[in-house]
Amino acid sequence: MAVFPIRTFGDAVLNTVAEPVVGFDEDLGRLIDDMLETMYAAPGIGLAAPQIGVAKRLFVFDVGEGPGHLINPELVETSGEWEFDEGCLSVPERFWPITRAGYARLTGVDSTGSPLEMEGDELIGRMLQHEFDHLNGVLLLERLAKAERKEALRELRRESLGLARPE
Repeated sequence: MAVFPIRTFGDAVLNTVAEPVVGFDEDLGRLIDDMLETMYAAPGIGLAAPQIGVAKRLFVFDVGEGPGHLINPELVETSGEWEFDEGCLSVPERFWPITRAGYARLTGVDSTGSPLEMEGDELIGRMLQHEFDHLNGVLLLERLAKAERKEALRELRRESLGLARPE
């Protein structure tokens, strides 16, 4: 297994809609294992394939109940509302209060192509929505209010130029 570098803000793959997974073979199983190892090393609770430069519709996760994955997911239901300080491995060491649906249900397939459904509320629901966003080229920065997003982008650009982070 291998730990891959996680792509961060500014990398074009993070703003690209991922392509469906079509090959369900040993390579896919190896990719899932490598993604889990990368996620645990980060550490994180979820990791989408675009975050390691693979523009495929796949994510892995572990919210404390053991590792899982979902391939070619579709968001089929959301309800409620929940605000939480959300972070992202692709925007390291940053957290913002973001309101999302409190519950989410996704359908997709597993590594063998068999149907799979994932659902949850609060942290699980948030993780599902967050990783689904990655597969659609959406970073959590796009979930911020306009003024907050503008300030966050300003700080991230300053850092990319090697300028100090404001106190």
